[in-house]
Formats: sequence, structure tokens, C-alpha cells
Amino acid sequence: MPAQVAGEDPTAVALELDCRGMVCPAPVIELARHVGDVAPGEVVAVVATDVAARVDVPAWCRMRGHHYVGADDLGDGAVRLRVRRA
Repeated sequence: MPAQVAGEDPTAVALELDCRGMVCPAPVIELARHVGDVAPGEVVAVVATDVAARVDVPAWCRMRGHHYVGADDLGDGAVRLRVRRA
């Protein structure tokens, strides 16, 4: 991971993928397609309404060597899952 600059937010999202309404495995496929669009160390967020994404995204990170940062419940049935590119 690149050195952090003072005052820089380490969880700042570089790219957000809106996968609302997509069903398994589409949110993970979108993540796989676009994780290379950000630099190593940057964060990609997947916004999904499919409950399977809560399990699939962390599992995908473990399999592919990326870091699962965490999830934020958006309160509208969607969750924002954050992944730091390795």
C-alpha cells in the first residue's frame, strides 16, 4: 500500500460501482471487471441490494488477494462494500 499522506482519508473511495438490482453473481463480476480501473491501494466500493454480495465480496477479496475494508448500510436496503486493491 502506498504511504499515506497526512490528513488523507485511507477509506476514501476512488470508484463506486452501482450494482443495485443486480443479483448474484453480477455485483462480484462488476467488481472483478473494474478493480483494475483504480491504482493499487485505492478503494473500490460496490453498492448492492443483493444480500449475497455481503458474503460474496469478502470471499472474492480473500481469493484474489485484495483487502476487504468493510461495509456501510445505506439504510435503503443497499450496502456499500469497500475493497482496497492489492
